[in-house]
Amino acid sequence: MRGFRWWEDEQPDEATKAKVEQVLTTRGWQVPVVLSHTCPFKYEPVEAFLPGIDQSSVDDSTERWLDTIDDRLTCDAWYCGHWHINKRIEKMHFLFHEFEVAEL
Repeated sequence: MRGFRWWEDEQPDEATKAKVEQVLTTRGWQVPVVLSHTCPFKYEPVEAFLPGIDQSSVDDSTERWLDTIDDRLTCDAWYCGHWHINKRIEKMHFLFHEFEVAEL
């Protein structure tokens, strides 16, 4: 809409969402770590929103779906990078210029 480059398949489709939920069901909704591009809606860092973008026009369906995943999921850590910030909220790790070493 605004002339930005964007592809519809950047958002997971219903088949992808169903597959994720099926795999999590087989694992009892427990995984050690989650890696995703964006984060659940409840963790969105509003301070990282781009100025001049009306947030009511932004498609947040993936973040809202991830909220439903987070509500059922047990994990030790969740990592994402979409927001281009370094921040931690509980188990949510936003990584941009930093990195963390996984303990195996």
